[in-house]
Amino acid sequence: MEPAQSEMSILGCSTNGKGHNLGDDKYVPMKTLPEELDTFDDPDGILESEEFLPNGDGTKPMRFTDFEGKTSFGMSVFNLGNAIMGSGILGLAYAMANTGILLFLFLLTVVAVLSCYSIHLLLKSSGIVGIRAYEQLGYRAFGTPGKMAAGIAITLQNIGAMSSYLYIVKSEFPLVIQAFSRADPTADLWYLNGNYLVVMVSIGVILPLALMKQLGYLGYTSGFSLSCMVFFLSAVIYKKFQIPCPFEEFSAANHTVSHLNIHLNITDNHATHDNGLVHEMDDSHCGARMFTMNSQTAYTIPILAFAFVCHPEVLPIYTELRNPTQRRMQHVSNLSILVMYTMYFLAALFGYLTFYGKTETELLHTYSRIDPYDTLILCVRLAVLTAVTLTVPIVLFPVRRALNQMFFASKSFNWLRHVAIAVTLLSFINMLVIFAPNILGIFGVIGATSAPCLIFIFPAIFYIRIVPKEQEPMHSIPKILAACFAGLGVAFMIMSLSFIIIDWTTGSSNSGGGH
Repeated sequence: MEPAQSEMSILGCSTNGKGHNLGDDKYVPMKTLPEELDTFDDPDGILESEEFLPNGDGTKPMRFTDFEGKTSFGMSVFNLGNAIMGSGILGLAYAMANTGILLFLFLLTVVAVLSCYSIHLLLKSSGIVGIRAYEQLGYRAFGTPGKMAAGIAITLQNIGAMSSYLYIVKSEFPLVIQAFSRADPTADLWYLNGNYLVVMVSIGVILPLALMKQLGYLGYTSGFSLSCMVFFLSAVIYKKFQIPCPFEEFSAANHTVSHLNIHLNITDNHATHDNGLVHEMDDSHCGARMFTMNSQTAYTIPILAFAFVCHPEVLPIYTELRNPTQRRMQHVSNLSILVMYTMYFLAALFGYLTFYGKTETELLHTYSRIDPYDTLILCVRLAVLTAVTLTVPIVLFPVRRALNQMFFASKSFNWLRHVAIAVTLLSFINMLVIFAPNILGIFGVIGATSAPCLIFIFPAIFYIRIVPKEQEPMHSIPKILAACFAGLGVAFMIMSLSFIIIDWTTGSSNSGGGH
């Protein structure tokens, strides 16, 4: 019996995808499943009829057995784009400064294409078995170990991402408020306490959004989050034509700017001082390079490799897509990646062309070296904080779904459990950020391990195991490509872990990820 037919028989559907009366079951052959699989497969109504697989042109809509997707194409693009977009965009200009424009463009293009291919593997595997949950694909491929591996990887990866986002809120939000209000940085004011602010943001903004029952409801906030990043991009482009090179750097001798973490290192003996500004006379760094190879170039590879991390969110968004087909969801993914690809490249390009060789690892900090009280840059920092905050609920959804799949697979939806998981996760992450910020380094190791698994390794090996050998033998080109893709993920994992170990031993912090 073919795989699609087997799934159809499980659902008790006729060949045209329509339901039938229970009295007709004697005419429909049924396939008996093990009890564990029977109770695990459809806890959230994500198992589908044979119409999950599109016909020849891929345009035939799929139907859920007890759930109908209602999220529009545009809202799905917003949600997936918001899942892709992370704080890593602030470090892409630095990556370009250490690779050159053309090499950066080549690497970014390759990573974008690989991300599209990875999502294609996920969607095709999902179509074969009629399942739209990452953890259940792992179960179909490797049984319980596969389910637990996928669930744990998603949980650790996304908890690490949410922790880093909230840590940004904790550290940056007080600085922005202080700069806007021109308050004394040494004053003991509650609204300059990052611990208070991160709790308030979590309770007042993140928690209500995280309590939404469906991911599709967050399409509007995702659209607003992306508009904040468009504002960031517009400011970067505008500043390129406003800041000369060499730029005039704010002087620490004449202005109290230590609270904004402005560290000046003026080594040019020919620099002149006037009105609190340091005029750099050396313009040797003011030139764009097409190709650059230095000691930092290798560190940009993991940054770019994880620039399009969105795979834990792909299948939940697919679940809620209106009139879903594999082709339609692939279009959602491709468009989201294309939009982020364009924003990434433009932000990196104009950020790099503003500061050239003086570009720092965090782009906004470089602008603060010129004027820490620049109103536009302060508004941009506030917009980035808003975008980061609104990304947290999107990232929380796959974690809650993974926990449900691992521990409550046979249970139907329950509001108490839904709320309890969200509150518990946010409380745990807030405690990490407030009381144990140093543990975020551990999440760097976790991210370097889980991200390659979710992006490269799991989609490839699930595809190899799930697609029947009768349809695609092991020596077929698609499966050979999938195996090579998994090998690439292992290489990225080793590379990222190596750089993190080097950073720890040398005391530097050059490695990073897309989020």
